[in-house]
Amino acid sequence: MEIKVLEQTKNKLRVELVGKTHTLANVLSKELWNDKDVAIAGYNLPHPQVSNVALIIETHKGDPKKALVGAISRLKKDNKALNVLVKKIK
Repeated sequence: MEIKVLEQTKNKLRVELVGKTHTLANVLSKELWNDKDVAIAGYNLPHPQVSNVALIIETHKGDPKKALVGAISRLKKDNKALNVLVKKIK
């Protein structure tokens, strides 16, 4: 996956997730809302057939890039736990 930084300041990060649409952006933005330092988390997809999704993160304090990395880490952990549970199903 390719990620293009569109805008980066002390408390704001806007990235383009090349080749990705609602699925990844939605789960990332929802997980970002679990971070108490995140003020804004959302995404924009102008048109699903011709556009890549743009993810926007703004923080009250702290680095928005660290907030994104933290959200990804938590999602990976949840995914591993779900994988274990699914494998137990017969």
